[in-house]
Amino acid sequence: MIYTVTLNPSIDYVIKVEKLVNGQVNRVNEEHVYPGGKGINVTRILKSLDNENIALGFVSGFTGDYIIDSLQELNLKSNFIKVKEGFTRINVKIKSEEETEINGQGPKISEEELNRFFEIIDRLVDGDILILSGSIPACLDEKLYENIMKRVEDRDIKVIVDATKNLLLNVLKYKPFLIKPNNHELAEMFGVELNSTKDVVFYAKKLKEMGAQNVLISMGKDGALLVSENGEVFTSNVAKGEVINSVGAGDSMVAGFISGYLKSGSYEEALRLGAASGGATAFSSDLATREFIDKLVEEIKIQKIN
Repeated sequence: MIYTVTLNPSIDYVIKVEKLVNGQVNRVNEEHVYPGGKGINVTRILKSLDNENIALGFVSGFTGDYIIDSLQELNLKSNFIKVKEGFTRINVKIKSEEETEINGQGPKISEEELNRFFEIIDRLVDGDILILSGSIPACLDEKLYENIMKRVEDRDIKVIVDATKNLLLNVLKYKPFLIKPNNHELAEMFGVELNSTKDVVFYAKKLKEMGAQNVLISMGKDGALLVSENGEVFTSNVAKGEVINSVGAGDSMVAGFISGYLKSGSYEEALRLGAASGGATAFSSDLATREFIDKLVEEIKIQKIN
């Protein structure tokens, strides 16, 4: 079974305002509400690509109920821990001349509630896949991802980590199956500027040397790059389309990559489906549909450069 982890999910309230004016009443032209959070995005795309999975994490209050109900309506499985204090956050995303985001805090998670989450993690078995996505709430230990990976290291479980900077660097000693920073995060990790594909390959290989089995780098309009566990380097192009929504594109790439790998056992095909899934979401107002992903797969070209 595939498990996704969203420690701090959200209701994403996406609104369009013709012209946002501070200090005045602004009228909304268009509004949408989605269950949000990086792991939940991965869950939704995995399901679209015919991969059964279970969403894990923490929810609280009436907003937490909305998350659970929304996933049920989408025929998605979840096993969230219900938290007593606070409520699942609401993130407001305002689209106007510029994009503005106002993100909520989320609930306070107690030690008892965290232990209930660990009990679920401890029931994972050989052959399972665990996807850790996004940030760790301030109320939890910043080493939580490390602690999770330590708990499963004696089992044959493929762990995927999509997080930033130290959260990612600190788990490398546990040899995650896949990590997916973008090119800006890669540069930030090493305090460098990336001026060429050669630079991206060099630092992606550094992450592999530090413990990651496979390193997938998303590079926006420049496509994606994979350094596989075998040391092979593949690049993908980007399908043609107008970027409408960058939120969830990276999560869609992770889901597409895992789905492609499970179906084919080929890193080349995994990268192809990952690139198509990321692009399809970027060109959509919400997460991509299966039909759109299938259409874009035909446009993705994979090149082996090493």
